[in-house]
Amino acid sequence: MNKRPILALAAAMIVGGLGTAQNAAAQYPQQPVKIVVGYAAGGTTDILARALAEQLAAELKQSVIIENRPGAAGNAAAAYVQQSAPDGYTLFMATVSSHGINPALYKKSLGYDPVNGFAPISMVASIPLVLITTPNLPVKSVPDLVALARKKPGELNYASSGNGSPVHLAGAMFAQGAGAKLVHVPYRGGALANTSVIAGETQMSFATLPGALPQVKAGRLRAIAVTTRDRSAQLPDVPAMREVPGYGNFEINTWNALLAPRNTPQPIIDSLNKAIGKAMASPKLVQRFNDEGATPVASSPADLGRFIQAELAKWAGVVGELNVKVD
Repeated sequence: MNKRPILALAAAMIVGGLGTAQNAAAQYPQQPVKIVVGYAAGGTTDILARALAEQLAAELKQSVIIENRPGAAGNAAAAYVQQSAPDGYTLFMATVSSHGINPALYKKSLGYDPVNGFAPISMVASIPLVLITTPNLPVKSVPDLVALARKKPGELNYASSGNGSPVHLAGAMFAQGAGAKLVHVPYRGGALANTSVIAGETQMSFATLPGALPQVKAGRLRAIAVTTRDRSAQLPDVPAMREVPGYGNFEINTWNALLAPRNTPQPIIDSLNKAIGKAMASPKLVQRFNDEGATPVASSPADLGRFIQAELAKWAGVVGELNVKVD
């Protein structure tokens, strides 16, 4: 049997397929682009995604819409995007939870592959956590809080946005570092956790800065430290945790990044990356992010891929050391 015609046909089909993919990528986008957010509308990730979508639409000359798919700490949305067509029209707003913490917590029920299931596009934002207390608590600094927690073991409660959330792990890390017993009280979201501190139902929390900033400025919450390497421009008088003796290694940086399903054509990834870079330079977006307490950050796809690998390793170590279990 002469195999040459068969091989020639196969080669022609491959070349034709590549040509079709390249042509589709060259014409991208031809329809609205969807960014999937794993949380309800109104939260930090949703707010930043909508600000990005507005500027990204201007760069792509196409509508960019937000689809909220809350559930399972962002896992449901991540699984949905991983299974979507790799055509650049369904993207995922990843977080430190979906691509840092959750893979170490949900070993049986994660539902997606954080590395091999996605194609990195670009970093989007860096978001500090801020240690907040109810103003009625007689503390004004981290050492004050540590002293009170040690004096009253088991009497101070810290609120979180849910079991296994960055807020939960930050509180557990703080308690471990302080050598104090704190009671964890999980809520269904950061807004409810912050409200509990305002009401005095709980005494403290590590809130996302965008979620807590308005209440801090209004005097309904007291900010005593931020968790990033440096102080926040929005709260310049509030020290970083690393400035506090005994907490030199305490650094938590939450973040958002944009990912596509794996096998998305590289020209589409490159097109999106270029558009995001331009959107991040928009004065309007920079101001909007800064007003929310977030810093716009763009990156190359390769740098984002390496960053996610490092985050997965880091949080696997933290979860193991704290012995936090969800499933």
